[in-house]
Amino acid sequence: MRPSGRKLDEMRPVSVEVGFTKHAEGSALIKVGDTHVLCTATIEDRVPPFIKGSGLGWVTAEYGMLPRATNTRMRREATSGKQGGRTVEIQRLIGRSLRAGVDRVALGERQITVDCDVLQADGGTRCAAITGGWIALRLAVNKLMKAGDVISNPLLDPVAAVSCGIYAGQPVLDLDYPEDSEAGVDGNFIMTESGQLIEVQMSAEGSTYSRDQMNQLMDLAEQGVSELVAVQKAAVA
Repeated sequence: MRPSGRKLDEMRPVSVEVGFTKHAEGSALIKVGDTHVLCTATIEDRVPPFIKGSGLGWVTAEYGMLPRATNTRMRREATSGKQGGRTVEIQRLIGRSLRAGVDRVALGERQITVDCDVLQADGGTRCAAITGGWIALRLAVNKLMKAGDVISNPLLDPVAAVSCGIYAGQPVLDLDYPEDSEAGVDGNFIMTESGQLIEVQMSAEGSTYSRDQMNQLMDLAEQGVSELVAVQKAAVA
């Protein structure tokens, strides 16, 4: 039995509120159970120096957690003068995941920055950030298309992410914090709507896993991503 009482292949409730902030070109508050992440997308008429003049666009991301996103207060990283290794790793993951679903030629020489701020954490924050980040990105691109600034749709395929793991010896979908902290195997799966893999992060936390178990987790991830993409498409419809 899972701590939440969910079935092995059951996601937490997922909801999205678009247009959550006033100023960003695209914004979405995504809630995956008790994990809540605010995602905003900002369009800028510039690109990093290494692609300047290439005609290619760029999508990047920043990630952070509020001090009381967790059960004890975390010190703001700004007060220490640098980001932690976990933060840097996650925001790079978000950026390259979202870029995988973008036609950078069609986007044109501009940059879209997706900021993902964790308001409340209960496991799976990076997955929620990627899933919500795509929604914010889609809304921002919609504005570019409506204004005629881009001719063809630069978003190739919806991108979503979900965690899966081995908990109490069973493969489970969408780990919350009690499961994540006790899981023998923990994995994050980033995929497109068409089922193409972008990245898989899997590690044995307390026990090893077999090829068969990995395949079971992949099957669960495909199911979870399919459900998340349906939520994404409904949110931006």
